[in-house]
Amino acid sequence: MKRLVRASLLSVALATLASTVSVSHAQTAAPTEPWPQRTVRIVVPFPPGGGTDAVARALGQKLSARLDKPVVIDNKPGASTIIGTDSVVKAEPDGYTLLVSGSTSYTVNAALRPKLPYDPLKDLAPVAIVARAPLVIVVSANSPYKEMTALLAAAKAAPKTINYATFGSGSAPHLVGALLEQAAGVRLQDVPYRGSAQAMMGLIGGEIQFAIDTVASAAPHVRAGKLRALAIAGNERARALPNVATVQELKLPGAAFDGWYAIAAPSRTPAAIVDKLGKEVEAAMRDTHLQEQIRAQGMEPVFVGPKAMHATMEDEIGRYRALAHRAQIVVE
Repeated sequence: MKRLVRASLLSVALATLASTVSVSHAQTAAPTEPWPQRTVRIVVPFPPGGGTDAVARALGQKLSARLDKPVVIDNKPGASTIIGTDSVVKAEPDGYTLLVSGSTSYTVNAALRPKLPYDPLKDLAPVAIVARAPLVIVVSANSPYKEMTALLAAAKAAPKTINYATFGSGSAPHLVGALLEQAAGVRLQDVPYRGSAQAMMGLIGGEIQFAIDTVASAAPHVRAGKLRALAIAGNERARALPNVATVQELKLPGAAFDGWYAIAAPSRTPAAIVDKLGKEVEAAMRDTHLQEQIRAQGMEPVFVGPKAMHATMEDEIGRYRALAHRAQIVVE
């Protein structure tokens, strides 16, 4: 009788365990109903009104029309995009919470911040890169430096005397400046500003010798004759400044920095949802009106799929981490 009781208890225990394992597996298995069934939320880790917000809203509007479901934008700025990105990482991986952000969220923070509360390579599922945002190196219109070579020659002759604007330690202009130092063998002096508008005013007013900013911010001043563009800090020329050579063309390939914007989901989002989302994003990016909206922000619309996006993230994190170590860039 005791053996019979023990056998019965063992059977119950095994059945319970099997049921538990089955439920646990179901939580990460493919969805049982077609996605989406309700509102999709896109988190933007920047305030409303900026370039990232504009890309997210334009893309969200197109996705809403294609999916026939509402797509809302949830702005969660703060802590260099960490607050908003972390909220997506910790969200339910069901396809209803997505992230649209710049490369800061996907690569720069991971490379420069050792205490980051998440690992974008492990905790985010890449969907697609949808826009590239080239940076441009500019001087004031009355600057003695007519070409990039002249600016670098002056920097080489007198180290740490050529000042340039950044938006703080670890910002994109700071990284480009460090890449430029490394590629050209010069030493520059970074000067932090609170934002693009203040940096442009400082440059025009003669506080600094040059600035590195987005084409969207700098191009209007170049066209107005207030600034002179010396180089595009990327591998491809900018549509808004087609006559300005790239650092690649100027034999400074190591100084190239590609700013970009992408969409991602929490890492455990079912593959079927990520695949469907990727196809819808790819189709949306073929829309000429959406392309025009992105170009209006000084960006170039693109579609780079999840595998290539993940490879880009891996490459940039390694590259920027090595750069930060050499340039002693420390961000807490």
